[in-house]
Amino acid sequence: MGPLFSAGILIAVVLFHATVVLSSFPATLHLERGIPASHKLRLSQLKERDRVRHSRMLQSSGGGVVDFPVQGTFDPFLVGLYYTRLQLGSPPRDFYVQIDTGSDVLWVSCGSCNGCPVSSGLHIPLNLFDPGSSTTASLVYCSDQRCSLGLQSSDSVCASQNNQCGYTFQYGDGSGTSGYYVSDLFHFNSILGGSVMNNSSAPIVFGCSTLQTGDLTKPDRAVDGIFGFGQQSMSVISQLASQGITPKVFSHCLKGDDSGGGILVLGEIVEPNIVYTPLVPSQYAFLPV
Repeated sequence: MGPLFSAGILIAVVLFHATVVLSSFPATLHLERGIPASHKLRLSQLKERDRVRHSRMLQSSGGGVVDFPVQGTFDPFLVGLYYTRLQLGSPPRDFYVQIDTGSDVLWVSCGSCNGCPVSSGLHIPLNLFDPGSSTTASLVYCSDQRCSLGLQSSDSVCASQNNQCGYTFQYGDGSGTSGYYVSDLFHFNSILGGSVMNNSSAPIVFGCSTLQTGDLTKPDRAVDGIFGFGQQSMSVISQLASQGITPKVFSHCLKGDDSGGGILVLGEIVEPNIVYTPLVPSQYAFLPV
């Protein structure tokens, strides 16, 4: 939806590398069993072994790794966007948000929202975030240093009479949103040193949308909000990096078939190999014509 961001954050594209050796002689491969044939394992044990293997692949060289399953496709005739599920607040609530590398801030629809869709053609449940229903939520005021950081990058406004730190965003397709910032817990499963730490959480600042316009109001591809991956300090990846949770790097592996989907990883991965993509510092995406 938004423009590409500049190179303050690196995108790593996952590439699977295979080597084929051709020879006129038959090749013999010596394989060793990780588990003896006579040894019986429960399904739960096999799943745990696979989890550990997955952890080693995603293990970061500096900081931890947070991964999200991705749904959607790039094909505008099918879905035309990628989205993921995340959890916010206490108790945690699910929100489906569009992945956007052209903006910085995470925001979700909130109660009393004007123009927020109530149903989605993507067959996902839509939820409204209510700061009053979360025991860990708090408002962000204009005097808060976090609001000042957003003001430096034009991600915040402080013109409201109640001294709340707000925002107004206009996207490249003409759609827009406005609202105010809240601070609450962001829940995730992190991978550090080869171990998966379930039910991890960290406080972040994100937007609480009270107004949406343009394509954001249409129900055919409606989601709960937008997950910005820009380089500014208000982006989730920048906030997690400032707390030492993940490096300021993310990677993705997206399926190219009609079923779409994939995986999105915050932090650096070790295996398989990754290739870093340079980004163009511009307000709009450059596309070949």
